[in-house]
Amino acid sequence: MLTATAGNGYSALPAPSPSPAPAVTAQATETAAQRWWRDAVIYQVYVRSFLDSTGDGIGDLAGVRAGLPYLRKLGVDGIWLSPFYPSPQHDHGYDVADYRDVDPVYGDLAEFDRLVADAHRLGLKVLLDIVPNHCSSDHPWFRAALAEGPGSAARDLFHFADGRGEHGELPPNNWRAMFGGPAWSRVEEAGPASEDPEQSGGEAKRPGQWYLHMFTPEQPDLNWRNPAVGADFEEVLRFWLDRGVDGFRIDVAAGLFKHPELPDSPDPEADERTRDSVNPLAWNQPEVHQVWRDWRALCEEYTAQDGRDRLLVGEVSVRTPSEQAAYVRPDELHQAFFFHLLTARWDIDTFRKVISEALTDIAGTGSTVTWVLNNHDQVRTVTRYATEPGGHAGAHGPARARAAALLMLALPGAAYVYQGEELGLPEVVDLPDEVLTDPIFHRTGSRQHIRDGCRVPLPWSGHASPFGFTAGAETAQPWLPQPTWFAEHATDRALADTRSFWHLYREGLHLRRSLPQLGEGSLRWLESPPQVLAFVRGDGLVCAINFGSDPAPAPVSGAPLLASGDCPAGTLPGSTAAWWMHSPDAH
Repeated sequence: MLTATAGNGYSALPAPSPSPAPAVTAQATETAAQRWWRDAVIYQVYVRSFLDSTGDGIGDLAGVRAGLPYLRKLGVDGIWLSPFYPSPQHDHGYDVADYRDVDPVYGDLAEFDRLVADAHRLGLKVLLDIVPNHCSSDHPWFRAALAEGPGSAARDLFHFADGRGEHGELPPNNWRAMFGGPAWSRVEEAGPASEDPEQSGGEAKRPGQWYLHMFTPEQPDLNWRNPAVGADFEEVLRFWLDRGVDGFRIDVAAGLFKHPELPDSPDPEADERTRDSVNPLAWNQPEVHQVWRDWRALCEEYTAQDGRDRLLVGEVSVRTPSEQAAYVRPDELHQAFFFHLLTARWDIDTFRKVISEALTDIAGTGSTVTWVLNNHDQVRTVTRYATEPGGHAGAHGPARARAAALLMLALPGAAYVYQGEELGLPEVVDLPDEVLTDPIFHRTGSRQHIRDGCRVPLPWSGHASPFGFTAGAETAQPWLPQPTWFAEHATDRALADTRSFWHLYREGLHLRRSLPQLGEGSLRWLESPPQVLAFVRGDGLVCAINFGSDPAPAPVSGAPLLASGDCPAGTLPGSTAAWWMHSPDAH
């Protein structure tokens, strides 16, 4: 058993009781190559903001392809691409008009094929973002639904309903949309508004049915109780799997089905208030699990052909880890993002609680936990962790973000890194109102929860915008303006500075791949001094993170393998994490 340095406040805890072993399935006999996803580190590419190859100020697939050697050098195992399908861009691609093509602003299918081929040549997996809960109001299905009218088969692909009130002037229920406003919009039907042709002129429209949209009116929710919806999405998956993709990130994976009677909600403003899927009548319905069983079976068809796993990872926003665990049972999704770590405040008790719950509930299913600290919807950690108790801004954001990154990479399971995280990018919090594109802002007029600040195009080089983001066009304007201080975080500067965020991530990823204790495996907590969270991975890899501001003794006397900041031997400074190798026989 590992013994901590005498007198420094650490002692080994007994190993936790093992969770009941999942039933033996074909998954248990998969080869290591098939199981690549279980401890992979995937880099989230927000295509629009990664790298622009055409000079129009918008990132594209050719830009992603040009950046693949950079990502290979960083040491990630694959990429997740944000939606690049044809779209009117009301929500930057999460309003899909055609699930089987590429929007011209991002390239074409030939460019996509080249990207996949180059990624695979470099040993990188490619995941696509699939959006099954809703589509675009420009989708041919929705246009047909508007044209064909009440009672048509086209309308049954969505949630159309008559309104309440004497003339149907009230929405069918009281639900509110996550991005603000009512979750229902009323359409105009063909035909006269009055039976008197002199009043109507014979051509007037009349108020008609309402349709459901849990995000914006431009994103009508699909009716998954209609089997045609599921059948079409299975063909969409096959279309992209046949082009070589390695899996899918599933948007709003706890959505799709609504309560069949669409009743009033006891708390109709919950989604709007929290900007999360809280309404129990609109999310997390039991029928959704059959969809994931069907999709898992489809992916396993492809695995049976060539021995290569295709991954399904879900955006599953539910209240508790035990609820999330239901989505990653052996015959459903392979993984689901563990957002409880992302939303955890900088606090030792909170971090230990959510990590412990994940290892109990998620890993207990036979899946592995999918850790994440940043994504395209959340304030970046450098800014988020700068907030002190009481809501006051502090100066500890960068140090805490570095420490949290090292902690995440030491945890058992998989991890996702959002673009710019490896550069230590803070949130851009002062974008002018006139440049904001987030539909949350345009629906509510409020800057609370807006997401543009974490989506500003990456800085690659130079001292002024566009910082190398836009190829061959130094005067081109990125689709969101970059602040002048982005120069401090440009990729060329990060690569040249061995103390940068980039080198911390690269070293952490290298050690994660080379040390057998890291990646998939077990975790054992150590008793530790106040404000220090410490654990052991495998045979003697120790990780500790100091959530306080004062130095604490280190759990191991020697110099660390890797630390998020200056870490003299025997000491763990505040807001710092470090890894040590410790022999079980050491004294």
